[in-house]
Amino acid sequence: METTITLRLPALPAFEAGWVWLVGSGPGDPGLLTLLGAHALACADVIVYDALVEESILELAAPGAEMVFAGKRGGKPSPKQPDISARLVRLAHEGRRVLRLKGGDPFVFGRGGEEALTLAAAGIPFRIVPGITAGIGGLAYAGIPATHRDTNHTVAFVTGHMAGGEVPDGIDWAALARGAQALVIYMALKHIEAITGHLIAGGLDAATPVAVVSRAATRHQKVLETTLGEAARDVVQSGIEAPAVVAIGQIVSLRAGLDWLGAMEGRLLDADPLGRNRERSTG
Repeated sequence: METTITLRLPALPAFEAGWVWLVGSGPGDPGLLTLLGAHALACADVIVYDALVEESILELAAPGAEMVFAGKRGGKPSPKQPDISARLVRLAHEGRRVLRLKGGDPFVFGRGGEEALTLAAAGIPFRIVPGITAGIGGLAYAGIPATHRDTNHTVAFVTGHMAGGEVPDGIDWAALARGAQALVIYMALKHIEAITGHLIAGGLDAATPVAVVSRAATRHQKVLETTLGEAARDVVQSGIEAPAVVAIGQIVSLRAGLDWLGAMEGRLLDADPLGRNRERSTG
């Protein structure tokens, strides 16, 4: 049941004319939007938003705010990044309060740094408003922690494709296979076969647990659990689609005990998903 409540908010900074706020909207659920993000939506004159921003979040915009779609999706005609950045500069020069709204966090594979540098070069004042990135919040909605002291003391966040859509050739996949206790890979579905192949060739066990979380933190969320060696085949057979984040490592095994959304739908959770207590009782 949805509940509407009135919050007593702290004093928030003014969104002044001629400024650009680069705001992360989080992985999907509008409840994960920050207070500053909601404040920006309520104040902005124009909102330049990405394809990954949920419609329910856009509905929080002030009446009369101009909505400008600037989403980039692989394989489809999309605005070019220099054009988007130039538009932000132009709108700010017009004296508008410009909200650049991105899915997740603008500084985590969101190209927010590029846009902010363009604004700085043009002398446009800006504010960065972080959001919850899908590699943390999206996994949490699937019941997968990014870290857990029984599984990993490190986690690597990796992009699955370059600006042109290719598999990143500047990543040392063998080093990740050897040294990363957990991997969280963004935008990996298109190249999942190549990526898993690189990791296996680098020495990562083909039986390593893998989870693909599609449309994380939305009502369309789907989760595919598989292994490194079977991930490419299972992604194709399941039909699971982008946008998705891929988790690799023993953190995926914890989902058996932490899938809180599944529990709400009647799934029985395993209080010992890693089998530690079972090992002790039979050892």
